[in-house]
Amino acid sequence: MDLFRNRVAVITGGASGIGAAMARAFAARGAKLVLADIDQQGLRTMERELAGAGTPVLCVPTDVTQRASVNALAEATWQRFGAAHIVCNNAGIALLGEIAKAPHEDWEFTMNVDFWGVVHGVEAFVHRLIDQQEGGHVVNTASMAGLVGMQWLGIYCAAKFAVVGLTEALHRELKPHSIGASVLCPMIVATNIGENSQRLRPGAERPAREVTASAPPPVGAMRGGTVTAESVAAKVVRGIERQDLYILTHPEQREILRRRAARIDAVFEAWESDDREPAA
Repeated sequence: MDLFRNRVAVITGGASGIGAAMARAFAARGAKLVLADIDQQGLRTMERELAGAGTPVLCVPTDVTQRASVNALAEATWQRFGAAHIVCNNAGIALLGEIAKAPHEDWEFTMNVDFWGVVHGVEAFVHRLIDQQEGGHVVNTASMAGLVGMQWLGIYCAAKFAVVGLTEALHRELKPHSIGASVLCPMIVATNIGENSQRLRPGAERPAREVTASAPPPVGAMRGGTVTAESVAAKVVRGIERQDLYILTHPEQREILRRRAARIDAVFEAWESDDREPAA
C-alpha cells in the first residue's frame, strides 16, 4: 500500500520551514494535506501554492499550546476528509541562552510549544488513528538537542528530550495497531525558527537580553553543517516508508551519538574496574 497517495497528512507548523517542506514532499507523493499554524498569512500562501498545483488542502489556524485549538484541528480534519493517516506534530520554537539566566517565561513558552504542542497533537489524533483501523504514522519533531544535552540550549533540550522519550514509548504502543511513530531529530536547518521564536516570545517587547534567539551564541556553542528543509522533508518521507523510529538528518550526528553512548558505557567499565580491585 502506498503510504502517501490519497492519504491525509496533518502538519502543524505547516506554514513555513520544515513543515512547509514536508507539505510539498507529501503533496508530491499524492497526499491530501491539512496544514496548521499560528501564522495565518503563511497558511494562505501555502494554500494558494498547493491548491494551485492540484493538491487537496485544508488550512486551519491553530495554536498548538491550546488543547482546544488542536482538538478543533482534528475535528476540521475529519469533517473535510473523513480521516487522517499521517500526523506531524512539528510546530516548534527555540530560544538560546544560559539556564541560570533564563527567565521563567522562557521555560513556559518553550515547554508549551515544543512539548505540550506535541502532547496536544497526540491527544487529539492518536485515538482516532487507532479507532479508524487504517494504519498510519505519527512524526514528532524533536531535535539533536533531544538526544544530546547542549550548552546554550538547555531549555530547548529539556523539551526535546521529553519529545524523544514520548515518541519512543508511543512507537511501542502503536506497533500492534500497525501505526508507526517516528521522532525527527535534526541539527541545524535553514529556516526562520530563530526570528520567529524571538518574535513570538512572551515579553518580546522587552529589551533584548545578552543572548536571544535572534543573536548567535558564542563561537563553538553550536556545531554542524546547515541543511535545507527540503532535505529534511525527504528524510521524513523515507523514515515513514521504512517505519524508522529515529529520523536523523546530518552525517555528523553519528559520531556525536557514539561519543554519548561511550560516556554512558564508561560508567559500567568503572564499576567492573572497582569490582576487580583486591580488598585492602
